Amino acid sequence: MKNILLLGTKSETRKRLLGECQIPFVLVDQDADETFCDWGMPLQRLVETIAVHKMKHIVMPNAQEGDVRFVLTADTLNISSTGKVHGKPKDKQDAINMIKDMSEGSTIGTAICLDKKIFKHGDWELQQRIVRYSQSFCQLEIPDEWFDRYFEAAPNALCASGAYVIDGYGSQFLKRVDGDYSTILGMPTRILRIALEEIGFFN
Repeated sequence: MKNILLLGTKSETRKRLLGECQIPFVLVDQDADETFCDWGMPLQRLVETIAVHKMKHIVMPNAQEGDVRFVLTADTLNISSTGKVHGKPKDKQDAINMIKDMSEGSTIGTAICLDKKIFKHGDWELQQRIVRYSQSFCQLEIPDEWFDRYFEAAPNALCASGAYVIDGYGSQFLKRVDGDYSTILGMPTRILRIALEEIGFFN
């Protein structure tokens, strides 16, 4: 495969999923402030807005005239049955509060922003952009006495939307999933593959 995806993420799970799908990628920095967005928007619009906002803050590499690059950003948020939107927890107690708020389950929305850029006249120009959204329902059931072990064995929960870890150690607390499993993990792989096909990544 001649193309390599530029991936703007700090998520270990997203990196792992791309690796498992055998999509070659390199990491690039992005310094977007997600709190800049209006968190009162509907879930789909919010995660799409954040994914695009991250794309605007990608640090693109040096290039030569005519070079083409494919760039990917993504965002995932949870919304509980009470209507509260949850992102990454601030600390362990915040994570516990999130999980308890979502004890009846939550809707998880993930958006991807995929750009095809070309280097012209000393700058990167956007040739094509695809923004896609996917959502699923998920319920974790973690008894109070298990919280310490959960965060010790799954420390990535403190970096995950809603503190949800449904694979690995966290899988034993997974009560229900409706929809696409990879959406909950933070990268809807089927939707990404289709978008990569449409934008010419595999050509």
